[in-house]
Amino acid sequence: MDIQETRVAEATAGAHGAPEQDEGKSRRDFIFVATGAVAAVGAAMTVWPFIDQMNPAADTKALSTTEVDLSALQEGQQIVVTWQGKPVFVRRRTPSEIAAAQRDDFAQLKDPETDMARLVQANGEAGKPETLILQAACTHLGCIPTFAEGAYGGWLCACHGSQYDTSGRIRRGPAPKNLLIAPYVYLTDTSIRIG
Repeated sequence: MDIQETRVAEATAGAHGAPEQDEGKSRRDFIFVATGAVAAVGAAMTVWPFIDQMNPAADTKALSTTEVDLSALQEGQQIVVTWQGKPVFVRRRTPSEIAAAQRDDFAQLKDPETDMARLVQANGEAGKPETLILQAACTHLGCIPTFAEGAYGGWLCACHGSQYDTSGRIRRGPAPKNLLIAPYVYLTDTSIRIG
């Protein structure tokens, strides 16, 4: 084989060798991309159950709001409804209870708040003075107070002696704060939605 035939053979091999090298490189790139995609999908499938378990349970979602019909509630009567698994007092106050609550706006209060401020709906509108919606848990240790047993005409937590007035404000005892207002809005004149 002379020099010229050798050069032709090298040129032919080089011409055919380059596409084989490019084909091997693109095949390797494809394998890297495919492996990365499979790894990303696998990681997402592994992590998803941990993320999904942080969502609220179906029973919690079902109890996120509670509607209450106020038409059957008589003056001076209180009912207890459940909202998010917790009791809520819905009380239709008498005119004398409303007057006592408004008179006590100027009393020495541990957690000062006017009666009207405690009637504001969740949407910011004023509520009705005769309807009071309170979370039924003493702010001391979470006991459920009873109505009309305290010295202020409101609720009494017999466990530790916290006494609340007719607006649910703490007046005496170890509780640091007033009974909490449950977030509510009027749907009609005779029905509310809590939550």
